[in-house]
Amino acid sequence: MSHLLFEPITLRGLTVRNRVWVPPMCQYSANTEDGVPAAWHLVHYGGLARGGAGAVIVEATGVTPEGRISNRDLGLWNDEQRDAFAPIVDFMHSQGAAAGIQLAHAGRKASTWPEWGAEKSGARSVDEGGWQTVAPSPIAFPDLADPKELTAAEIVETVAAFAASARRAADAGFDLVEIHAAHGYLLHEFLSPLSNVRTDSYGGSLENRARFLLETVDAVRAEVGDDFPVLVRLSATDWTDGGLTGDDTVEVSRLLKAHGVDLIDVSTGANVPAQIPVGPGYQVRFAEQIRSGAELPTAAVGLITDPFQAEQILATGQADVVLLGREMLRDPHFPVRAEKELRREYGYVPAAYHRAFA
Repeated sequence: MSHLLFEPITLRGLTVRNRVWVPPMCQYSANTEDGVPAAWHLVHYGGLARGGAGAVIVEATGVTPEGRISNRDLGLWNDEQRDAFAPIVDFMHSQGAAAGIQLAHAGRKASTWPEWGAEKSGARSVDEGGWQTVAPSPIAFPDLADPKELTAAEIVETVAAFAASARRAADAGFDLVEIHAAHGYLLHEFLSPLSNVRTDSYGGSLENRARFLLETVDAVRAEVGDDFPVLVRLSATDWTDGGLTGDDTVEVSRLLKAHGVDLIDVSTGANVPAQIPVGPGYQVRFAEQIRSGAELPTAAVGLITDPFQAEQILATGQADVVLLGREMLRDPHFPVRAEKELRREYGYVPAAYHRAFA
């Protein structure tokens, strides 16, 4: 019996073995403040690849030191970081998984204490080792520091930083890059009228607010070439009156398609506090809306925990890929378990674990 969950998918020059992918999930586990991946990242990402995922996308990785959420985040702004990623990518490949990385700038939500391992939480001041945050407009995220408004010249510099990080990602052996334009980080801040009140060419209309993102996509594509998949993660709605809507995000996705983006990773929210109706598959409808409205492949994410649920999302045309975060942390071998529950012959089992699945 055929199951879409285990059908390969091809994006440009990359064919991924199945459609169960691991989304970016912050680990806050860099041992030092230099953004270099450590042993944890080899074991963590290698284990997820070994478990049978089609693609594993490395967590939000800063394109500049100031673009990190915290000082424990990964970075890809120098060659030392690039070289430390290479063996992690090699191991993921050895397990049959495609390796992706999410390139990010946290904007006004940067310079915070890591989510765990610190005695404090929230904003980390300059006196405490933090840094000045930046944003499209000098509007703070609640309870975080006041950001500095980016100048047009600084936007150009940030676009170049994304492109340089994408070049390093390709050189480290990654198969795809994802540009983070969701969850209230810098590129999402520009897209949303709740955080962008600029009056120049980067503010006002939706097309102007999308300009920074489109320039970033173009610069990244110029670095990685035509055969390399470029994904974008979007928050489809701000869940707040006056914020981004699903219709807005369809229009942004159409623009992204015209600029050569291959797939939209569809999440929601996190630019402003909001009441979000969380439940199983609560964001899937936005993936379906964008897939239909922009005629672009999408990935669905958000409390997808069951093989039959995941298969139904694909079979009913709501998305082309499912991203499982917390469920893959609980069970890195979810893809193997899903094959059993769907009564499908195993397509992949780690050789050293074969007896466990016999």
